[in-house]
Amino acid sequence: MTRILGISGSLRAQSYNTSLLKEAQRLAGQDVEFDVATLHGIPLYDGDVEAAGMPEAVEALKARVIAADGVLLVSPEYNNGVPGVFKNAIDWLSRPPADSEKVFKGRPFAVIGASPGGFGTILAQAAWLPILRTLGAQQWAGGRLMLSRANQAFDDDGKLVDERTREQLRAFVAGFAEFARKAR
Repeated sequence: MTRILGISGSLRAQSYNTSLLKEAQRLAGQDVEFDVATLHGIPLYDGDVEAAGMPEAVEALKARVIAADGVLLVSPEYNNGVPGVFKNAIDWLSRPPADSEKVFKGRPFAVIGASPGGFGTILAQAAWLPILRTLGAQQWAGGRLMLSRANQAFDDDGKLVDERTREQLRAFVAGFAEFARKAR
């Protein structure tokens, strides 16, 4: 059984990226245990807070990452880059520096995203590359998924309405799960 942790980089209740993540979870094969996480409860990074003790929400997310064979970042694109709330969470997960290696080093990571714009999340996905490389994560580049026009892609229940996109997501999750299984 391959364990994948998917993390939504959006806090919005009706987030396209959270919907995409939940759809990925639904489409994961029977040989994939797919856990879903959000960033709710993670405070802004503050070295003084860290010195006083790691926040519970950070420790809980860190434990879930460590337990996973692979991590799927489902990232919005804000102003042509990585959302601050998502980068903040990754910064927390890299603290203290001694923990960074067990959280990131060699761990398979992949990035997908959804946007109402016409270019999907191409620039945010490119912006994740140096961050993941710096942390020593193993970036899976076996597929790409940048869902554009996300405002038209989901029904009122947050399910993908296009079978072609659903199949593309299913193939992406299967490919990443296989990569994560072999890498760990």
